[in-house]
Amino acid sequence: MKKGGSPHRPADVTPLLDRRTLVTEALMRLAPRLPEFEAETVVDRALRSPGLRGAVPENAAWLALTAFVRHAFTEYDDLLDEGYDRDSARHFVLDDMNAMLAEWGCRRRVFEEAEAGEDDLPEA
Repeated sequence: MKKGGSPHRPADVTPLLDRRTLVTEALMRLAPRLPEFEAETVVDRALRSPGLRGAVPENAAWLALTAFVRHAFTEYDDLLDEGYDRDSARHFVLDDMNAMLAEWGCRRRVFEEAEAGEDDLPEA
């Protein structure tokens, strides 16, 4: 046994990856052309959100990514400020969101009836 090793685990077994690494890897698979500085913002959002802490990395990455796109790259917040309800505002920004996701190489798309955004998750 190597010095500092465990008698119950072989020395060549890689320790479990931390959550940041797992979410980052999931995000890179999801949106491979997402610029690094924006990826960091999405990962930070996924790790900071109480509603995403227990989510599997792929779901945390997707929900954080869609919330990021919605708020940073569409007129969603302006529509809310103008008095539109969430569902209506989401309807109007859907095409812009999917265009941005496609630009980043994401094959998955946002659908009106199926998507609940990270910003809809309860604050724990």
